[in-house]
Amino acid sequence: MEWFTAPDFALSRLVLQRLLALVYLVGFLAAARQFRALIGARGLLPVPRYLRHRGWREAPSLFQWGYSDRRFAAVAWTGAALAAAVLAGAADAVPLGAATALWAVLWVLYLSIVNVGQTWYAFGWESLLLEAGFLAVFLGNAEVAPPVPVLLLVRWLLFRVEFGAGLIKLRGDACWRDLSCLRYHHETQPMPGPLSWYFHHLPMPLHRVEVAANHLAQLGLPVLLFAPQPIASVAAGAMVVTQLWLIASGNFAWLNWLTVALAFGALRLPGSGRRATGAAPLWFEVLVLACTALVLVLSYWPARNLLSRRQLMNYSFNRLHLVNTYGAFGSISRIRFEVVLEGTDEAAPTGATVWREYGFRGKPGALDRRPRQFAPYHLRLDWLMWFAALSPGYARAWLRPLAERLLEGDRDTLRLLGHNPFPDAPPRWVRAVAYRYRFTSRAERRDTGNWWHRSGPRPYLAPVGRQD
Repeated sequence: MEWFTAPDFALSRLVLQRLLALVYLVGFLAAARQFRALIGARGLLPVPRYLRHRGWREAPSLFQWGYSDRRFAAVAWTGAALAAAVLAGAADAVPLGAATALWAVLWVLYLSIVNVGQTWYAFGWESLLLEAGFLAVFLGNAEVAPPVPVLLLVRWLLFRVEFGAGLIKLRGDACWRDLSCLRYHHETQPMPGPLSWYFHHLPMPLHRVEVAANHLAQLGLPVLLFAPQPIASVAAGAMVVTQLWLIASGNFAWLNWLTVALAFGALRLPGSGRRATGAAPLWFEVLVLACTALVLVLSYWPARNLLSRRQLMNYSFNRLHLVNTYGAFGSISRIRFEVVLEGTDEAAPTGATVWREYGFRGKPGALDRRPRQFAPYHLRLDWLMWFAALSPGYARAWLRPLAERLLEGDRDTLRLLGHNPFPDAPPRWVRAVAYRYRFTSRAERRDTGNWWHRSGPRPYLAPVGRQD
């Protein structure tokens, strides 16, 4: 079937798959390095406790057959090794059937992690990675030309990512409609990057241009993904540029990098046709058509959600995360608060107690520390601390256990932090306070060398002692 394949998208598929493999690698590495403190057997939200009352239907995962930290580490490191192999070209060096199996194994391994990850994995980019990873199973390898139905499904996914984000903004905060949101967002976003201070201090007219360009990128360009070439390629290329702008302005884990990868499903690169022109075998065509039919059926709920006035943001309609709805920052915080953890080794805290502050790797802390670039790596605890600052309800299940781990001097927990003020022995008391943070002005930055100014503090978590 000549209509079934698109040889001129072979190079585009190669870039898409390699970027997706890179994101998989980062995701598995983040899981391997952080799981013991977050969801391990002695973690803040332990997997065994979570699975005690959830079966396969509620949480499909390899860990339904039994959990141990060693088994989780094996899954995460196996996924990282396979992703690294695919990134190096392994999927194009093996027969088509083996390549399909490689992508399927990656998807199953990461699905198994996400479905037991609880709050720590409740981010839209987790579902996005799984949905993109599922489609990659059916994209083929260098033996065959890219299948047109799957390329169209990739565009449909990219459309939902961008259009959903655009609609949630128009239906949400009024500052998106009056073009003023980026006056605040660069400062109050979850984890600013090294250039965020400079973005924040752009003139207000440029902030309005940023918002207007965002609306064009998320509400106008996605429609053109289904236009004839070269219009679709131009739209996809413009979307790549806007994603690079977002990458430069903050840390959003792998959301932007994965969006860039998906854009290559519509971006036809020169010289693509020389890379793969083989006809697909019948079994592969049947698999592709079955995948296409499944995604089209499951797309009913996300499509209806896009049209709904009560649009859901970052929601999965099934536990396999096959076809999801996306969106981000429907509302924008005008003021930034930071929850700061502090400890003391005094016998009993008093009004004169000197508290020493724990430092995090990514979230704002020390005033003179410039925000760092971590994306596409995902610092899960740092992100959840941002949500905790928005409302204590986000941290109710895990913040006190976190304080208890610090009182124990738990090594796995301390590895998640950037600075431990008690290197010799754990503190006797730990508390949490909330400060109001803002970027310094140009004059303040010049006079003090600080990137941040803060005021407060106010109580957040009452002191927790070892005897508690």
